[in-house]
Amino acid sequence: MIAANKRSIITLFFGETDLGSHQVKMVLAEKEVPHEKELIAPDSLNEDFLELGTNGELPTLVDRDLVLYKPRIILEYLDERFPHPPLMPVYPVDRAKSRLMMHRIEKDWFSMIESADQCGDDAEKKAILTQLRDEILSFGPIFSQKPFFLSDVFSLVDCYIAPILYYLQEQGIKFTGAGSKAIKGYMERVFTRPSFIASIKSGPVKIVEK
Repeated sequence: MIAANKRSIITLFFGETDLGSHQVKMVLAEKEVPHEKELIAPDSLNEDFLELGTNGELPTLVDRDLVLYKPRIILEYLDERFPHPPLMPVYPVDRAKSRLMMHRIEKDWFSMIESADQCGDDAEKKAILTQLRDEILSFGPIFSQKPFFLSDVFSLVDCYIAPILYYLQEQGIKFTGAGSKAIKGYMERVFTRPSFIASIKSGPVKIVEK
């Protein structure tokens, strides 16, 4: 068995339902980076993974002697390491806006999903996810302004948002009412991208309640 830190190709250790892992898989696919993926099952003992010393953090990316964890760090590293296509805006003001949005998604939306996943009560979980859905619906006007979020081109912000929308769909949370048309249109554009299809296990995605 080859030790993880001696691999000759980029390796991603990921969780099957982990949102951060989904983000990284999207970026690797978008940039067509040659890589290997190793699924880390809950409570599994993977010697290569344990050798990395990341305390079980997922996702973890290994590039030669470099070991990275935390999705945001991995995504920005990949965008700089493989600059084509660029996934961050060129202009400083636009880059700052993108980073603020990613920070907000991490702080608010991801934390709500984490809370929902930790719920033992199905009704409470659904209530949290419905609240998240309503929060996303409030951004309907922004989703309608450009083909992608805050941009005419696909970006890292979309790699943050798309896994959340897919997760909500998988949980049976439906987008209806004001703002829903724009969000469903956005989902159609992103979910049919080859990079998104490559990032999920089940192949082409059907948009629920289009």
